[in-house]
Amino acid sequence: QVQLVESGGGLVQAGGSLRLSCAASGTIFSINRMGWYRQAPGKQREPVAVISSGGRTNYADSVKDRFTISRDYAKNMVFLQMNSLKPEDTSVYYCNGQIGINRNEYWGQGTQVTVSS
Repeated sequence: QVQLVESGGGLVQAGGSLRLSCAASGTIFSINRMGWYRQAPGKQREPVAVISSGGRTNYADSVKDRFTISRDYAKNMVFLQMNSLKPEDTSVYYCNGQIGINRNEYWGQGTQVTVSS
């Protein structure tokens, strides 16, 4: 069974920084894409940043030049460095992974990020 566990959320003032981490554990032979999504109250979950197995990255326009996604392939981890945070970044952030030969989707439990103005 595969699990994704996030950490690193919290409360920060506007302009501050946070670093989210996500560790995948269990029976894992391969991980394709990993990414971060977020969901604010009353809104749909939206993609924030994704990184392919080859290291190619893609960002939502709203976070470009502020957020950086990276991976530690040896440890099956993905990170999200968030700088210049804005109140509108406040959301629950979820880690996502496409894992295994069938590229099954797995989600973490979510971590709250709150940015105060």
